[in-house]
Amino acid sequence: MALSVPQSTLDDLTDVAMPQLGAESEAAETFTLNGYTIPLRRTGAVVVGSGAAGLRAAIEMNRRGVETAILSQSAWGGTSACSGSDKQTLHTANTKDQGDDFLDMAASIGAGGAMDEDTAYIEAVGSIRAMASLQYLGLPLPQDRWGGTLRYQTDHDEVGRATSCGPRTSRLMVKVLAEEALRLGMPFFNHTTVVKVLKNGDRVCGVLAIRAKDRTDQNPYGLAVFACCALVLAAGGPGELYRDSVFPNGCFGTLGLALEAGLELTNVTESQFGIGTRREGFPWNLSGTYVQVIPHVYSVDKEGEEHHFLADFFRTTQEMASNIFRKGYQWPFHASRMLDFQSSIIDLAIFREGQAGRRVFLDFTRNPLAVDQDFSLDRLDDDVSTYLRNAGVDHALPIDRLRHMNPLAIELYKRYKIDIATQPLECGVNHQHMNGGIAVDTWGRSNVPGVYAVGEAAGTHGATRPGGAALNAGQVFGTRVAEHVGAIGAPVCADNVVQAVADAVHDLEAVLANDSPLAVKDVRSEVQARMSESAGILCTGSEVANALRDARSLNAQIKEYGITVSRPSEAARVLQWQQMALASEAVLCALDAYIANGGGSRGARAICDPAGDALPENVQGPIADARFRAERDADKHQQLIVIYDGAQMTVSSRANRKHDSALSFFERDWPAWLNGDVFQSGGVGPKC
Repeated sequence: MALSVPQSTLDDLTDVAMPQLGAESEAAETFTLNGYTIPLRRTGAVVVGSGAAGLRAAIEMNRRGVETAILSQSAWGGTSACSGSDKQTLHTANTKDQGDDFLDMAASIGAGGAMDEDTAYIEAVGSIRAMASLQYLGLPLPQDRWGGTLRYQTDHDEVGRATSCGPRTSRLMVKVLAEEALRLGMPFFNHTTVVKVLKNGDRVCGVLAIRAKDRTDQNPYGLAVFACCALVLAAGGPGELYRDSVFPNGCFGTLGLALEAGLELTNVTESQFGIGTRREGFPWNLSGTYVQVIPHVYSVDKEGEEHHFLADFFRTTQEMASNIFRKGYQWPFHASRMLDFQSSIIDLAIFREGQAGRRVFLDFTRNPLAVDQDFSLDRLDDDVSTYLRNAGVDHALPIDRLRHMNPLAIELYKRYKIDIATQPLECGVNHQHMNGGIAVDTWGRSNVPGVYAVGEAAGTHGATRPGGAALNAGQVFGTRVAEHVGAIGAPVCADNVVQAVADAVHDLEAVLANDSPLAVKDVRSEVQARMSESAGILCTGSEVANALRDARSLNAQIKEYGITVSRPSEAARVLQWQQMALASEAVLCALDAYIANGGGSRGARAICDPAGDALPENVQGPIADARFRAERDADKHQQLIVIYDGAQMTVSSRANRKHDSALSFFERDWPAWLNGDVFQSGGVGPKC
């Protein structure tokens, strides 16, 4: 029997209406520079980004008396507000039925390697407060009749620490946090694209942004300055970096901006890829119940002929169907799961169909076609049968199983005029998350004094992560950043920022060209094609080296010629693509160094090598061109750091920070909290 859910509930959890923004304040100051009349606003802290992590940081700084402004390229248009899955996960300590162990949870968060142990522990401990505070603000996490939060198992999660509001958990998080920010009367500047970090000496003193509302005859680009003592970068990941991406359109992140400001990046070799619907329609992760109901997976060639291509990769119908199911909680591609006919062979198969020019679909009106015997719910592996039996699933067709297990998953696509009860979903292997980013310490501080990073902008997620751990990390570190800024103080910035602005404007004008051989659409096409084709789930040392050479060539051309701006309103987008080209070079530079130094395959990618020691198979035998290097244990214990000096990238490595697991003791440790010494600890960031 299908779940009976009121339409009003379906509406509330899938069509999440966001709050309206209020009027923006006028600039109190203006100054003239090189013929531009530029507005100047002064505040204590600036948060770049209006997603869940940035809003958390802003709210918590406000509560601690820090005057804070929120700057957003597109309010409610970023990854937090516009991304999700069948039931988007928040990963927190399991307080429902089996309790939890923070050390065990920290070990699980960091199990993929290349993650600081102290960061993982902080995320584990902080998850209780993060979830409780979201519930206090009104996040509708489901509970049982005793008040326990409902849980389930997700990617890289052997305990069952996942919970969810449905497909749009992160959008609902943004909603309740945004409502709180507006209730607090916080200044919010929408359609504001930050293009330069301003510094006095080695410390931040503000940002230069482009705002359509500030565009005048004396300021044709709409330049605007926000002076601040603390800057929090929270604009998400580089969604535009790949052509094959499930990110919402227009998500650029801040990696290029950070590189230009001298911030260290870490782990930018580490991303997450998986199957999802394409950006041309409605980009969405096809994880969880979308595949746990075991739909038929097929491809269509240019002549319109269907191909049951998974029959070439699995030996039996039971093996194929069971691994389709497992993609629900083994959703991200993982190199080792290509071996022994495991679930990531599905990613490889779909990827290869795309390379062959075929389109791949999930059909919820049909069960999988036979490999040997006909499909049957009675012929599935034990773990799959047990899960479906516990879920009460005995329905004949995938769409009926989905209607029973998760009606919200069907309703979501209806919102975008796609009825999966009558039409198949086209899908592909897409870039979904950047696990690396700006290097930060245990308080979210970067190597540049006054600059912090949270959410996907921060490189805190290791090589792999449990599903939903990134949402939790953004809430935990948003609060940590606010605690640190509140403790050390961030008064309204009184610095003279004119020289810093002059330097920034000079750099901008070098990029914004009237007549360059480079057009922004060509830069976009080149960057995205190169990353998708040479740095996706399968890559080789030679391909990456060639891609790095070409990325360096593109950036050299941009330096020499700039990028054509046909009208002033294009300036922000041109600068974002210039910075994305720089970020692309940084990723390829780190990946090239990793491969050249013998690095092996792990979460994001299979490093293919004819001499590799791991060889996937299909039913015809070994897949020779997918032979890959296994991961080296040593690589789990270190991270690659990239820094840009304005001329070239430098790659180095550092060991993961350790966590002192000694138990705290109240009387011994209380003074450090009372006198503020606790805020002097950290790692990467400078001491205050």
